[in-house]
Amino acid sequence: MKPWLELCRAAAGDVAAGLARLGSRDERERAHGTGVGGDETAEVDVVAETAVLARLEALHSRGVSFHLVSEELGERTFGAAPTWWVVVDPIDGSVNAKRGLPYYSLSVAVATGPTMADVVFGFVKDLASGEEWVAERGRGARLNGAPLRDRPKEPIELLALEATTAPLMARALPALAPHAARIRVMGSLALALCHLAAGRLDAVASLRPVRSVDVAAAQLLLREQGSAIVQVDGSTLDGCGLDLGVRPWIVAAATPAGCRPLAAALVDGTPG
Repeated sequence: MKPWLELCRAAAGDVAAGLARLGSRDERERAHGTGVGGDETAEVDVVAETAVLARLEALHSRGVSFHLVSEELGERTFGAAPTWWVVVDPIDGSVNAKRGLPYYSLSVAVATGPTMADVVFGFVKDLASGEEWVAERGRGARLNGAPLRDRPKEPIELLALEATTAPLMARALPALAPHAARIRVMGSLALALCHLAAGRLDAVASLRPVRSVDVAAAQLLLREQGSAIVQVDGSTLDGCGLDLGVRPWIVAAATPAGCRPLAAALVDGTPG
């Protein structure tokens, strides 16, 4: 996995440098239409994706073939017979990035096939704090090079909600309230799942279905750390495709048992 880690670190540096050149909120928010993933594309998204794409194109020029899935660009194949899938969210937490709130990340997953079960490498970089999260299948998960050791608490003290809007929260919170002592809403699903893997949070729930690019890398961190991430119907993410058309609705906690009441609350308290 060394070449992928080196690429991700270089790309993260390029993204951070590009964002640093966008001095004002007006610059960061400049609109570029709607990305393939369905969200409005802003200047921060374009700058970040361009930086990552340049690193991937350089890798392809050295003979590596892969199928790219990226939030804004969509899907593109590099080479006649790709041996890898690369799933990229150049900026997870783009609303925070546009506003200058220091909580957004670059997320990259590398897989040997087209499903979540095929992901073998995950990289999430907190572009504000500088923290680096890395997972390799069968080799564990690390934060800044150190193995993750702390576990989420049971019962749940801190629950993070992502993929939120004010109306969704108003509908979901009454059903979720009996299952968590405190709520956090921070704005980057990838980072929230990483903080869960580190035991800083005790559970994470998306209030609506999310894209593959939001979870592909971080779900491997949770698997390697030993925590649980499932869809609200109780099924695993294993069979979920990595393409942008797949939208899992997820909950994550220390154990599958910890996920079940949250999933039931979401199904009862929010629209499908």
